[in-house]
Amino acid sequence: MKAPLIQIKNLHISISTFTKEASAGLLAGSEAFYEEALKTGVMSATEPPALGEYWPGQGGIYAGVRQYPEGLCHVIFAATDVGKHTYGEYGTEVDAVSRHDGRENTAILVSRDGSHPAADAAYAFTCDGHSDFYLPSIGELNHAWQYIPESFEGEWYISSTQRSADTAYGMDFVDGWLDNLVKGNERLARPVRRILR
Repeated sequence: MKAPLIQIKNLHISISTFTKEASAGLLAGSEAFYEEALKTGVMSATEPPALGEYWPGQGGIYAGVRQYPEGLCHVIFAATDVGKHTYGEYGTEVDAVSRHDGRENTAILVSRDGSHPAADAAYAFTCDGHSDFYLPSIGELNHAWQYIPESFEGEWYISSTQRSADTAYGMDFVDGWLDNLVKGNERLARPVRRILR
């Protein structure tokens, strides 16, 4: 007779239940549910919610994962825009040309002494104690259009990706168009941040 493939000596199963209030919070989508879940150990602070939901303690709306130079990261967009701003420096070529990494672009733009209002506004944004927000690249805005379009206004958003001395790439959240926008025109800006998965 053959020995069993798996031998279980001790099996411990624990089941957590929510209070009536936490269950109601789940249905209403309130933060009370998340607070209860964190207290009971059912959800950790680093466990992401569903796409398009606010991630408590992480500063915004969860948009899934993307590959970055440092590895696979969770992407979190701020829940609100930081107003309408110009890209800045119309007629000037800058090195912020990454289509994938808005953090890299934003670092280049904010080092230019206040001449890039959209990047400066996104970079200054803080939420839930996080101050590592930046202006998204065109690839990151396209990611948001694919996975959480309902979290954005039905307008044009400026990216941190330059197209030419006179234009930068933007994303239309009405129809999903990617286009180049004049750097001197004001468009909505939405901060984003990322954390390693």
